[in-house]
Amino acid sequence: MSRLSLSRHDKAMLAVTVCVALFGFLALTAKGQIAGIRSRRAEADRLAQRLELQTALIDAKDDWAARYESVRDRMPVFSGTEQVGPYWGKIMDDAAHEHDLHIQQRNFKEETVVAGVCELPIEVRQWEGTLEALVGFVHQVESTGAMLEVRELRVSPIQNRQGWLKGSFTLSCAYLRTDKDSNPATPSQP
Repeated sequence: MSRLSLSRHDKAMLAVTVCVALFGFLALTAKGQIAGIRSRRAEADRLAQRLELQTALIDAKDDWAARYESVRDRMPVFSGTEQVGPYWGKIMDDAAHEHDLHIQQRNFKEETVVAGVCELPIEVRQWEGTLEALVGFVHQVESTGAMLEVRELRVSPIQNRQGWLKGSFTLSCAYLRTDKDSNPATPSQP
């Protein structure tokens, strides 16, 4: 059997090749590990920010409770079975008519209840009017004392009608419902 003999030069080249391959393998492995560490660090930072925000919200609990108490007295109260869509629709329609904002398509969404406060979104899919009409309408509905808020407002110009706009929005209506004992619903305590 013949024995493989390598020259000194070949041995050095083999050692360099093995070292390069080993360092390449380590670099690829380390690159994946470094990416994993960076990903976990970013996730930890995100969770720390979320925890900080939640802690701040918990610390502000008394302030939120005081704000709720001051607003709750201004909220309309409806019986548990009363349809509220016509009430809110009339307020919206009256404000739109007063400011010459033309509401063409609207849809009452499903009522939601969070912590005893009811919300009925009215989705206005299409309206037309001038900028002045829109501003007057939004100002009136949000300052009536009733709990109304315009959300998701979209505005675009109408082609070939100078100064006219069209768009959509959602009008959020907040109110309370009475329970079986004819007392206004109160928010549940955690």
